[in-house]
Amino acid sequence: MELFGTNGVRGIANEFITPELAVNIAKSLGTYMGSKGTVAIGCDSRISGQMLKSAAIAGALATGLDVIDVGVAPTPSIQYYVREYADAGIVITASHNPREYNGIKLIAGDGTEFPRDGEREIEKIYFSGKFSTVSWDKTGNFRADPSVNDYYLKNIIRAVDAEAIRNRKFKVVVDTGCGAGSLTLPFLLRKLGCEVLTLGAQPDGTFPWRNPEPLPETLTELSDLVIKTGADFGAAHDGDADRIVFTDENGEFVNEEVLLAMMTKYMLEYEKGPVVTPVSSSQRMADVAKEKGVELHWTAVGSINVARKMMEVNAVFGGEGNGGLIFPKHQYCRDGAMACAKILEILARGKKLSDLTKNVTVYFNAKTKTPSRDIAGTMERVRHKTSSLGLKTDTIDGVKIWYDDGWVLIRPSGTEPIFRIFAEAKKQERAEELMNKGLEMVLNAEKA
Repeated sequence: MELFGTNGVRGIANEFITPELAVNIAKSLGTYMGSKGTVAIGCDSRISGQMLKSAAIAGALATGLDVIDVGVAPTPSIQYYVREYADAGIVITASHNPREYNGIKLIAGDGTEFPRDGEREIEKIYFSGKFSTVSWDKTGNFRADPSVNDYYLKNIIRAVDAEAIRNRKFKVVVDTGCGAGSLTLPFLLRKLGCEVLTLGAQPDGTFPWRNPEPLPETLTELSDLVIKTGADFGAAHDGDADRIVFTDENGEFVNEEVLLAMMTKYMLEYEKGPVVTPVSSSQRMADVAKEKGVELHWTAVGSINVARKMMEVNAVFGGEGNGGLIFPKHQYCRDGAMACAKILEILARGKKLSDLTKNVTVYFNAKTKTPSRDIAGTMERVRHKTSSLGLKTDTIDGVKIWYDDGWVLIRPSGTEPIFRIFAEAKKQERAEELMNKGLEMVLNAEKA
């Protein structure tokens, strides 16, 4: 039985993600750590966050761990803090999921997301119910540290050409969606000399402005304000601010796959080396790697898989096509505020954001999903079918089938009993055709 999905443990708050669950996951972590060390615990702005954070604090203290309560903060802010000041971390967040969700994410001592083998060990302890609770006089020490976000922002500023950015005096519209990024991104941009206009920039766990996922259809006010005020661009976070998306100076949404490829090109201008991305990412990444003469490593979907592979191959850059960019010289995790600072650094060279998006190959995408009664069996039958047909495939995560003019990826969701089918080609009609081929494979495998 599995507890952890693609990115931590997630579910409806107070139904699946309960205080009891949070206590026992924290106890499992303390048991895993041998009842020794310090854990930093924080949350995003969801209204269930304080309840679950308090439960996690109690569980950690009960196993003898010392606890630092870092309050409400973006996930990358907590990760940066853990790397410097703690032996592990717990983040109470459901990232981009709707307001009724919450989740629990574990952070390793180096600030990265907990490795998969570590998650499996935590699961074993959790399901065994055998926790190393300590006697009354050995419970952990507790303190709060409200400086986590200030520390994080100072180090982002150190990691970019702040002087060049300040000299340009950019105007930026920010939509933090009432999430944890409300406490960081507007302040970062002001420290970098920008004029900042904000939308939904007060933490509010009911997310009254929009759902935490920053989708083009929910960012119309952001686009309109960029156009009306003549801003240089707009930026929007998800709930825990590890991801970020942009609109250009014309209010046009920047496709996240284009953003990933564009940023990869920029990073490779200054340092050549391997780049890493999941198999769900666009062929644009392969095109950029070929153009720059560097090696591209594909991984399973999930930021932890990307980050771990980046560490393994000493990559200069990596990320996912969902606004999750990883800058290894800053830290090995998705970091929305750092990505925004890097965009400012690029634009400080005199370009407009719309110009940069034209410098990557044009592809078209199509995606769909379908429920499954038997995820494992269906996946195995799809693999067997593609093998028997002699198709060029990649089975790092699900099955990715390569064609001369595009690809289709069939993979099970990490959080729901469904298959997701993604396709890409140089023409929209072909992308939809490949998507339908993938869907047909799944439906036929379900019947077999």
